[in-house]
Amino acid sequence: MRIGAYSLRQVLAVVAVGAFLCAIVFQNAITRLYQDARFATDPSAERASRYAEEAFSALNKNAYDVERAQFYYEKVYELDPTYPHVNHQLARIKFLQGDFPTALMHIDREIELYGDDTPNSYYVRALIKGYEGDYDGAADDYAHFLEFQPENWAAVTDRSWVLLKAGRAAEAATQIERVLGTFPDNPWLLNTYATALFETGRVQEALVVIRKAHESVQKVTETMWLVAYPGNDPAIAGQGLDVFQSAVESNMHTIELRAAEGGL
Repeated sequence: MRIGAYSLRQVLAVVAVGAFLCAIVFQNAITRLYQDARFATDPSAERASRYAEEAFSALNKNAYDVERAQFYYEKVYELDPTYPHVNHQLARIKFLQGDFPTALMHIDREIELYGDDTPNSYYVRALIKGYEGDYDGAADDYAHFLEFQPENWAAVTDRSWVLLKAGRAAEAATQIERVLGTFPDNPWLLNTYATALFETGRVQEALVVIRKAHESVQKVTETMWLVAYPGNDPAIAGQGLDVFQSAVESNMHTIELRAAEGGL
């Protein structure tokens, strides 16, 4: 039997999917009501931190809710402003919201309290400084983080980005070359490396690299994008991936044009 342009089987499949999604939404709502009630009757920093963490995982699309995460992290902060990671997480949330001064205040406090015990805080502070335009300061914080995780390709990419913004393209290229052998097909590294090569006048090398980046970026999935940007809203993963792929393509066209002008 067909209903309009669709078969009965297709219609039933759509109905089943819709019912399943509604069940997930309903279950999440019940879970949150239960959590809110538990916290109201038995508030604790540990409980609030657990609820906030559940709402702040980019890989848990159904539960992700940055406003809920912020609410419970702020409850943690009210109960115990020195609670491990609360300043770190509030800094991440404020960074995502574009409130860089408050984000910097929280991450400075986290580092003051825990220092090298939480090296990821230097990564977060570097991100904040980079977006505030303090490129040299950001490069220093990335460098400190990389002392703990020297093969972290994301940190290498981000440090190279702020080095480029600081006019230190040769350093950016050297930074990436250090790990590119370990991650030869990583489109984030390749795209940034091509830019660094281009900025230092190595146009032919940049052309080879950006074409490889363009090929590699086509294989990136939304899940891979979310892993690269933890804390970001999973609902915008597709949009974020499109922006990244478009940026690589734009860089490739720029480098190809310069190569053509130079007869390369």
